[in-house]
Amino acid sequence: MPKVVISEFMDEAAIATELADFDTLYDPGLVDRPEALEAALAGAEALIVRNRTQVRGALLAAARNLKVVGRLGVGLDNIDMVACRARGIAVYPATGANDGAVAEYVVATAMLLLRGAYGATARVAAGAWPRNALMGREIGGKRLGLVGFGSIARETARRAAALGMTVAAHDPFVAPDDPAWTSPCGPVQTLELDALVARSDVLSLHVPLTDRTRGLIDTGALARMPKGAVLINAARGGIVDEAALAASLRAGHLGGAALDVFEREPLDAEAGAVFADVPNLILTPHIAGVTRESNVRVSAVTARAVRHHLAGC
Repeated sequence: MPKVVISEFMDEAAIATELADFDTLYDPGLVDRPEALEAALAGAEALIVRNRTQVRGALLAAARNLKVVGRLGVGLDNIDMVACRARGIAVYPATGANDGAVAEYVVATAMLLLRGAYGATARVAAGAWPRNALMGREIGGKRLGLVGFGSIARETARRAAALGMTVAAHDPFVAPDDPAWTSPCGPVQTLELDALVARSDVLSLHVPLTDRTRGLIDTGALARMPKGAVLINAARGGIVDEAALAASLRAGHLGGAALDVFEREPLDAEAGAVFADVPNLILTPHIAGVTRESNVRVSAVTARAVRHHLAGC
């Protein structure tokens, strides 16, 4: 029986380097075969997952010898932390390893949506010349609002400030005198959530999914955003009311939006129907934090944490 089970994709070099001393089962398709995953975990002491494997209920019951869970990412909403603590199962997220990747996604997507010129390839190739229709907006001078000001949001703020944006954030868990509010590229203004929503040209979400944040960006919040504003959610699905967002974009209130995360993942055709023919919308498959470079970092950090735990060092 394997000692380490890996149920989703990761960098294979990290497995070879960090987990060579352990009997390891690497099968990224296990996430879609729950019975096989439970069987594989019968004698395993470690499990490495991304965000789709639900480490709870029947899976935890099947993993009777489980000592450690490695999370290839930072969100923990797919892991029953209460049950893990009760059983003494350590959980190691890959904190910091994909911060830059998500920050780049947010800034690049904001620029894409504000400029609005990059979907014209077919028209230009066909002989059209829609210059006036494609006169977009610059990112410099715009206000970026960050809902949450953890490590990813701080990396996003640093990049945005370098491009000439002013940056504001709301995070009741960061103390007012925390040095994080004084960015090397300029201070980050602290605002109450309603004020942040109402004053941001680009609003980016950086909070976990909890009872307090579920549905946080609803019809009312979207209506309070400035006309033409851009919304980006690369945090967790369920924070944004997807139907309300689609309605706001169709009505022309929002200037654009990008969703990398969804209430239901993977997004299927039924759930995705709400987004059919919605203008100025970018949908990506929970990929903001996954680049070739970040995959190497996240995999190495996670595999190393699991190895150290199993080795007792």
